[in-house]
Amino acid sequence: MDVEARRNLKALEAIASDDRVTQRTLANKLGIALGLTNIYLKRLVRKGYVKCVNLQSNRLRYLLTPKGITEKTRLTYEFMEYSLFLYRQVRDQLRSGLQPFVLQDRKRAAIYGTGEAADLAYLSIAEIGLELVAVFDDDGARTFLGHAVRHIDTHAQVEFDLMLVATLDRPDEVLGRLVQLGIEPERLVTICRG
Repeated sequence: MDVEARRNLKALEAIASDDRVTQRTLANKLGIALGLTNIYLKRLVRKGYVKCVNLQSNRLRYLLTPKGITEKTRLTYEFMEYSLFLYRQVRDQLRSGLQPFVLQDRKRAAIYGTGEAADLAYLSIAEIGLELVAVFDDDGARTFLGHAVRHIDTHAQVEFDLMLVATLDRPDEVLGRLVQLGIEPERLVTICRG
């Protein structure tokens, strides 16, 4: 799914959820400049996805048209299809990255991270038959899927054979930091290739 399709979907979702959404609010939701948002909304109106109604001289109301609802549904389906494709791709990559540890009978695994990527890491660890011994992040003091989350500074107190780095945000920087903390690079497995 390309950037424009994702922006269209976000804009249509924002308008569908709040027909009194302002251009400024929409700009923040889309992560683009206010002027660009104005151009973008005009394009959605021109395509027939959105209807613009004057409430006052300086206030507009945006409404999804039937064509806009159809487009939002189509884009939602496309986004879900793309997300499932990525999900399968990452799971396959994780399986191949974890398999050498299973073959070497190194089965104690830790996860670094607690976001959506960590959900995938957790499933992959369970699926391949590894034992999850710890979940680490930079905060600690909460739980993740029933496991206490420990601060990464306490990693030396836990015996693990591998750490699955479950982040999609700047994985190379995270790997560098974990190595600086004393975790051997050969014990680190990432969800994505940096």
